[in-house]
Amino acid sequence: MRILITGATGHLGQRLMSRGAAAGHDVTGTSRSLGLDIRSRPEVFAFFHGTSFDAVIHTASARSDWDVVATGAGHLAACFPEARFVHVSSDAIFAGRAGDEYDESERPDPVYRYGAAKAAAEEAVRAVSPGAAIVRTSLILGGDGAHETLVHDLIAGRVDGALYTDMVRKPIHADDLADALLELAATDHAGILNVAGADPINRYDLGVRIARRDGLDPAALKPGTIAETGLRLPTDVRLDITKARSLLTTRLRGVDEFLPAGRS
Repeated sequence: MRILITGATGHLGQRLMSRGAAAGHDVTGTSRSLGLDIRSRPEVFAFFHGTSFDAVIHTASARSDWDVVATGAGHLAACFPEARFVHVSSDAIFAGRAGDEYDESERPDPVYRYGAAKAAAEEAVRAVSPGAAIVRTSLILGGDGAHETLVHDLIAGRVDGALYTDMVRKPIHADDLADALLELAATDHAGILNVAGADPINRYDLGVRIARRDGLDPAALKPGTIAETGLRLPTDVRLDITKARSLLTTRLRGVDEFLPAGRS
């Protein structure tokens, strides 16, 4: 399959490029750092003029730029009406609720700008590409993920802050997510699919596990709560992956398997 991967220089994009090539696909990667600004519809269409792909996996994002997250997703979906389009969304679209899982029927109820932008991106993709697969995922781990970088920076004193005990997610390993996206690109599944890890964990406990795995002192990490800060952030967001497990052969491991608590 000839596959275009957007956000190819990012954490997930790099995994998709390497694992897609290893699986025998003809993969092409692009990103803003490689010259593509997806905020501009004319630029997107001009950039890809004369090219075609069997599938497009859209991972590109930018937490602080609405036009990249929301508008850009619609531009890319419109540019490839004949290709299989797989859009990577996020559990950030939800506010969170204690102990309850979100299935694919749940409507977004974002509480901050990034979540609202990701929810708008879903709507944009659905509007111009009804056959697209929209993958809601969670924290992406695997060596150099954003949360792992944050843990290292907190322990080294490069940044200050706490990891929240009331922020719960179901992290997924980057390799598992990449394989699931590649597998999904070869199907005709349309609509939303939750693709996350199997195990819920709060951000502080996750940070402790990362520190122990990487030989760092977890005592340097400070626990805190969203409630204490007064910030509006998603709290307990657990994605129900029952549907993905029935549809995909890729095994979605939980954090208890790929980052066990006892590892030191």
